[in-house]
Amino acid sequence: MTVSVVIPAYNEAPTIERLLRRVASVPVDKEVIVVDDGSTDGTRGLLEKLEERGLIDRLLLHDRNRGKGAALRTGFARATGDVVIVQDADLEYDPGAIPALLGPIADGRADAVYGSRFMGGPRRVLFFWHTVGNRFLTLLSNAFTNLNLTDMETCQKMIRTELLQSLPLTVDRFGIEPEITARLAQAGARIYELPISYDGRSYAEGKKIGWKDGFAAIWFILRCNLAGPRPRPWEGREPPPA
Repeated sequence: MTVSVVIPAYNEAPTIERLLRRVASVPVDKEVIVVDDGSTDGTRGLLEKLEERGLIDRLLLHDRNRGKGAALRTGFARATGDVVIVQDADLEYDPGAIPALLGPIADGRADAVYGSRFMGGPRRVLFFWHTVGNRFLTLLSNAFTNLNLTDMETCQKMIRTELLQSLPLTVDRFGIEPEITARLAQAGARIYELPISYDGRSYAEGKKIGWKDGFAAIWFILRCNLAGPRPRPWEGREPPPA
């Protein structure tokens, strides 16, 4: 199976080359799609050089910063692999987890696989209230979707491409995470979780999400679960031959 690795990037000049070299070393058949979301710190020029060096298969550019959700939707629309995985550019999530996350989809058990930061994998010790907030948002999402996820907000999600491209996604910013989960649940997709490592970064190191995004996530959980557009039911097609 071919994996489309979709990487949204906004002002990630310190980490993007290291991340792309890690992605290149992952032993799966893949295409690497990077969406620069209006960076102003030199990321765009660096990405153009990295594309010339063969570390990027498809570089997509936004003329202004539109938000993570908008960048992901741009990347999802251009994906041609059998599955898509979201890979943040800041090195918090290890692309080395990709082969393990692919397993339940490749053997026909899952339509989507979430890498959970709260299932026992190694992780950097950081913010208590961020953890509380993530667990609360997951609980609230689960109450509406009737799923038993441990980490709805994880940024390392792998989804069958045909399924993902059928979801009516509209959110531009970080609310894309609860929107994807709500639409997958509404479509009847089979979701698995696996433990992953997590090397979170501090605000001094460039972390962008904040408390305002947490309150926004509550709104998006409510909106996406109680209002449309809803996806068509997913028929659970078998994966193509490996």
